[in-house]
Amino acid sequence: MTSPVIHRVTTLESKFEPWSWPFAVTRRAEIDAHFAVRQRERPHLWNGRVLLAREPVFESGRFSTSYFEIDFASFLAWRDWGFPDRAVFNSFGMGALRCADGAFVLGEMGPHTSTAGRIYFPAGTPDTDDVAGDRVDIEGNITREIEEETGLTPADYSPSAHWDCVLVGASVALMRILTVDQPGEALKVRIEANLAQQAHPELSAIHLVRSLDDLSPSMPRFVTAFLERQFSTAP
Repeated sequence: MTSPVIHRVTTLESKFEPWSWPFAVTRRAEIDAHFAVRQRERPHLWNGRVLLAREPVFESGRFSTSYFEIDFASFLAWRDWGFPDRAVFNSFGMGALRCADGAFVLGEMGPHTSTAGRIYFPAGTPDTDDVAGDRVDIEGNITREIEEETGLTPADYSPSAHWDCVLVGASVALMRILTVDQPGEALKVRIEANLAQQAHPELSAIHLVRSLDDLSPSMPRFVTAFLERQFSTAP
């Protein structure tokens, strides 16, 4: 795996442009068979419509890319098979919740999800609900995912003016720090109480990260790279 690269930008230019993905067309039968197997393993998986990206450009404090719509089965096969088509990539927003005492709050994905056991910030692959005309609303996607997973709303946090775009392999994680005026332990208890009220919560546990010692092998590399940068530059 190539080493992570982090670009700090202040502007996201996320275009939506319909496109026929050759991988999804030529390997349709294999993709459908793969999804049938995965769905038997995790019956809650749903073959909805999601967005993948292509044509990334970093320039003058701006990240520009073009998103296209595809079924989740194609996305899942592409991911599970080791990203065989590198002309596209997974570009998604993440709200990096940071508490008043400096602790970052991450969630562990539940056993019924396609990323069971993974630990990262609230996030979700962009989908058609995030499309507004010819644009993809990454900020709105983050807002929705945080509320769905933790119960927090924009009134609970203050967003940073910049984005840290973490490039690892076939992923570009668009990280934005969201500062919560509450200590880590108190926010953890608050989110856990919200999860307890959900019939099918996406998260099975909440983790606090206060230093590099709290990093876990269950965290994807784009998460640990971001946190390493944060702790290395902390005053």
